[in-house]
Amino acid sequence: MKLTGAQILMEMLKQEGVDTIFGFPGGKVIDIYHELAKTDIKHILVRHEQGAIHAADGYARAGNRVGVCLVTSGPGATNTVTGIASAYMDSIPVVILTGQVPCHLIGNDAFQEVDIVGITRSCTKHNYLVKQTEDLARVVKEAFYLARSGRPGPVLIDIPQDVQQKEIVFKNPDNVNMRSYNPTYTPNMIQLKRAVQQLKKAKKPIIFSGGGVIRSNASEELTALAHTLHIPVTSSLMGLGSFPGTDPLWLGMLGMHGTYRANMSIHESDLIIAVGVRFDDRVTGKIDEFAPNAVIVHIDIDPTSIHKNIAVHTPVVGDCKITLGLLNTLIDQEDFTPVKENRKNWLEQIELWKQTSPFTYDQKNIIKPQYVIDKLYELTKGSAIITTEVGQNQMWAAQHYHFDHSGQFITSGGLGCMGFGLPAAIGAQVACPDRLVVDIAGDGSIQMNIQEIATAVQFNLPVKVVILNNQYLGMVRQWQELFYDKCYACTRMDHTPDFVKLAEAFGALGMKATQPEDVGPVLKEGLSSDKTVIMEFMVEQEESVYPMVPAGKAITEMLLA
Repeated sequence: MKLTGAQILMEMLKQEGVDTIFGFPGGKVIDIYHELAKTDIKHILVRHEQGAIHAADGYARAGNRVGVCLVTSGPGATNTVTGIASAYMDSIPVVILTGQVPCHLIGNDAFQEVDIVGITRSCTKHNYLVKQTEDLARVVKEAFYLARSGRPGPVLIDIPQDVQQKEIVFKNPDNVNMRSYNPTYTPNMIQLKRAVQQLKKAKKPIIFSGGGVIRSNASEELTALAHTLHIPVTSSLMGLGSFPGTDPLWLGMLGMHGTYRANMSIHESDLIIAVGVRFDDRVTGKIDEFAPNAVIVHIDIDPTSIHKNIAVHTPVVGDCKITLGLLNTLIDQEDFTPVKENRKNWLEQIELWKQTSPFTYDQKNIIKPQYVIDKLYELTKGSAIITTEVGQNQMWAAQHYHFDHSGQFITSGGLGCMGFGLPAAIGAQVACPDRLVVDIAGDGSIQMNIQEIATAVQFNLPVKVVILNNQYLGMVRQWQELFYDKCYACTRMDHTPDFVKLAEAFGALGMKATQPEDVGPVLKEGLSSDKTVIMEFMVEQEESVYPMVPAGKAITEMLLA
């Protein structure tokens, strides 16, 4: 059977179970789009290529599958780079399909030619330039395998136009066999048994959970470990939802804007079971003073993440789900009764810390942003999928919405990419059409990709956008207030659009709350609508996110108000 490269691509996408592509057409992918139109694969037409990659990212996280985006060469490809970098830092499985000029023009500065393989080499798990149609089927199969296996991540396939057009005899590739790529899924049992013995000795243990737990669907195993041994749990921003946010053992998020109890518990602990984390600087604060008394067991499928930022005592390389399952089995074979009894003082101390500096605010005449999130949590009963933009809105969402399930909190953690939340919400809504999806945004970040409201409206996606409008680039303003003598250089948003009229212009529903008593009614009406909705809340302009650990300080040196 003879097929063109574009037809081969469609065949391979179907074999990989792809049912949705987020994309934007262009001259160097016109052959692919010609064949795509003949398939049952749903195409979501975004308004900007950055929207396509963020939407594919949100789709991957909410749907627990590989997201796919399709863009043309040159500016189409370069417009995805920010989203690719975000997916790379957060370990999200996405396959990016880019068009390229014909092979004989590569390197000649042809119209809309760019070396996207070179540009994205540092922010993809792997990337390909397909120079022969005969290689295309194998490359696609490898790309999906790489994206979803081991530590997940984005994989880019750059396909020249002549490769798309050439007709060859199609041969279905065999199973993927990459000799140089063999992720370790099953851990070293000697190391795991060592971790069990360290657990038996510990009097002040903490479990520190990260995004790797969510990526490997290991929440059940993590929760079982915590409950079996009565160990409190904290998490990174990316780990929110890996352990129930309403569980009595939950300490809250760790780090720069983490809870007082989480930061103090890590500092005083004598054993940290770190699972699927990177120990990034937002979590550790001053490295020299991070967990000074703790033995650290680090479980991660990526060996390069272990010892990268923090020296650990017991490295365990393996898939989080498999490793935690085996660890729980070993624990069941031991008698931990005396150990749990010895931890009474530790748990009592944590209860005291829980009473210190909770996320308090004084709701009076001006809407507090925290109040909006609290009300949103109350009205949704904690069941919504929450995406965020980046900045204060992101931190307030992390602090005040309590996530009980994996895949419920979708945010750009590692890169901190403004403009992420709205297209990610679109992707999440496509993946989970029966779920309520809410993007929590700031008035600055929402304008980065506001055009994607048109995408949501066109495809009848009832995404809800909650804008906390403080008329500032809030997080930068907060730093200027605290560390730069309140010199608000270029962070005042003196002119923002009328978001209600803007929503209506796109064909969405627009609503606005200016008084505290408006918050509940606006949220109720907006959440109950079957349309795309923008809800704008005029909040306290100089409200700050606390606690806050200043840059270069230990996580115990928190500014509490």
